[in-house]
Amino acid sequence: MKLRPFGSTGLNVSEIGLGAWQLANPDWGIDDKGEALRIIQKSLEAGCNFFDTAPGYGGGRSEELLGEGLKSVRRDVILCTKFSHYGEDGTRDFDAKNIRPVLEGSFRALQTDYVDILLLHNPPRELMDGRVAPEVYEEMEKLKAEGKIREYGVSLDWREEVDMVVDTTRSKALEVFFNALYQEPLPAFQKAYENGVGIIVKVPLDSGWLSGRYRKGHNFDDIRKRWPPEVVARRSELVEQFSKLVPEGTSMAHAALQFVLAQPQVSTVIPGAKTVEQALDNFAAADKQLSPDVVQSMIQLWEREIMSDPLPW
Repeated sequence: MKLRPFGSTGLNVSEIGLGAWQLANPDWGIDDKGEALRIIQKSLEAGCNFFDTAPGYGGGRSEELLGEGLKSVRRDVILCTKFSHYGEDGTRDFDAKNIRPVLEGSFRALQTDYVDILLLHNPPRELMDGRVAPEVYEEMEKLKAEGKIREYGVSLDWREEVDMVVDTTRSKALEVFFNALYQEPLPAFQKAYENGVGIIVKVPLDSGWLSGRYRKGHNFDDIRKRWPPEVVARRSELVEQFSKLVPEGTSMAHAALQFVLAQPQVSTVIPGAKTVEQALDNFAAADKQLSPDVVQSMIQLWEREIMSDPLPW
């Protein structure tokens, strides 16, 4: 597995990491802890050193499984987790006073005394502005000075949000929603890169659509059942168009991941995996590259069919 620099931080991360949202997560229709631990072990053997999680994934199970699976190699891997706080009434907040106790809970689950990257987990847009919420970023600076985190930033979805975080905070990490069917943030990548920010790409397979497993008429029974029929129908048509751009001998999933890695500002991409086979297939995508012409044709598909009317996620 090739490594890429994570912005100007001095960290080096595997081109393809492991998104751990799906690990033994009933929300995704899976509950096999043994398979989850095998996924982690085989990811390490494949050269993956970047693992992305959050306290809420699987009700805390994701962090616990990573803690168990990575404890023997903790100093050799890059752990990224997230912060948001849920009150007794179930509402979510990002109050600076809760960052430290939530992070300490992550330490216990992950069996570590530091994390490499801490991200605000899709906060309201106004909290991405360091001028509006200076206390949040000041607290993360304190944690960084204490050695409890190495870098911090925000998980977000839009170009405007990338620019806001880069312009108003000292964040050096961004986790950005981006894939061949959702390219809205792409114009902001270069500015982030020039400011030394490492870019993590989430949802690279568009919740499985770009894996090639789901085509017209598919019925979902997991978290993806949130999509109404008209959205499923439109995605199905776009997937068919995307499939025609994929070079012969390359799978759709590999092409989708290679499209993300074709953006030189990207540090790592974090597909999830339900099985060992899926994880290993994801990592194998890094073995080849798409030609510039194919990459451009995928950009043109976005510009022609989606840019003016983005798909709901």
